[in-house]
Amino acid sequence: MKTLIRSATCVLPHDTLRTNVLMDGGKIVSIDAANHTPADEVIDAQGLHLLPGVIDDQVHFREPGLTHKEDLHTGSVACAKGGITTFLEMPNTNPLTISQQRLDEKLALAASKCVVNYGFYIGATCTNVDDLRTAQRTAGIKIFLGSSTGDLLVDDQSALERIFAETTLPICAHCEDESTFRANRDRLGGGHEYADHSKIRDHQAAIIATKRALDLAFRHHHRFHVLHVTTAAEVDLLRDHRGLITSEVCPHHLFFSVDDYHRLGSLLQMNPSIKTKEDNQRLWQGLLEGTIQIIATDHAPHTLEEKSLPYPASPSGLPAVENSLALLLDQVHHGRATLEQVVAWMCTRPALIWDIVDKGKIEVGYDADLVLVDLNKSQTIRNEEQLTKSKWSPWHGTTLTGWPVQTFVGGKTAFVHGRVDENVRGKEAIFDHARGGYWKSSDARNA
Repeated sequence: MKTLIRSATCVLPHDTLRTNVLMDGGKIVSIDAANHTPADEVIDAQGLHLLPGVIDDQVHFREPGLTHKEDLHTGSVACAKGGITTFLEMPNTNPLTISQQRLDEKLALAASKCVVNYGFYIGATCTNVDDLRTAQRTAGIKIFLGSSTGDLLVDDQSALERIFAETTLPICAHCEDESTFRANRDRLGGGHEYADHSKIRDHQAAIIATKRALDLAFRHHHRFHVLHVTTAAEVDLLRDHRGLITSEVCPHHLFFSVDDYHRLGSLLQMNPSIKTKEDNQRLWQGLLEGTIQIIATDHAPHTLEEKSLPYPASPSGLPAVENSLALLLDQVHHGRATLEQVVAWMCTRPALIWDIVDKGKIEVGYDADLVLVDLNKSQTIRNEEQLTKSKWSPWHGTTLTGWPVQTFVGGKTAFVHGRVDENVRGKEAIFDHARGGYWKSSDARNA
């Protein structure tokens, strides 16, 4: 089916201009089609901007094992509403995704359930280096240097040395030092208030673990991606990338600080924890200068009943996929970032970092994963309107200007007029790790 998107202002790889984009067979076949090009469907996009579909490289969709919180279908529906056309999901499910068999099982589940495109990480343990060496059809290896939701933790130095020395897939890690936050927890008697979470999982816990991971990556010359950076000190560390290190920041670490615990309580309880306003500012600086390459959500939903438990029984994590793009478009509206920067952070660079084939750009031959946004649309986030199974957002009541209005997955409309077509099916993301990642790309060379 041929679809012509006419008169959209398109963010192309090297320019932003009003043009017509033609999709056919799930691919972009023209980015300068004539106005009267024959098509089965013509979409008048006058006044709208066309972006590559967002790629969120860090989500937790809880399937299998914890599907009362979220599942692959409901998570992907929320993605479609939010303009996310491809997600990469983490391995701390039940059972854990720590073997090729578990990866294949997840991929089969996703093929039958996901409205958008999908990919999965394989999780590292102290004993599965053989599985990590031979893993296929995966974005890369995920290491938990500090414990979080689930049972994955690799804190043994000899095991970490083997993982970095004996594997070739890109590695990413949750960087919090286990011994540091355990000592903090003991000192505080386990903590009694939600705000104690940021005192337990403090700045030093993040900094120590990130230094440890960078040392491993540099000594073994292994590509490494730092997930959810939270501190100013880590931004300074990341400036020395040596062509190996990339990193990301999450919306909640950009927009919330410890000052917000008094009004939001456990809704802000996250691993790594929320930090200070000064850290917020340095994270923004890191993004704008290119020290931090991308934005991802770390979408990690729990029910409101679970989040309402007293600390420390309350779980860490929050939902974000259906609002992340709008949160950044609102920053464009307020002049803090450009639309082209948002596309780099949320679309182009995630594809480069994880070697995803034919995604992240509006370019002939690329997959027709696209999102139309209205930069003038103002809308208020409401818990009752959230499509995530958890049905809440820490941004409830926040009015944003700039929203996705139509999402295309493989050339098919997955979201429009406020509704998701739950019959659309995404496809497995294809990874070509021989490409060598972000630092070998023209995007990095031109930065």
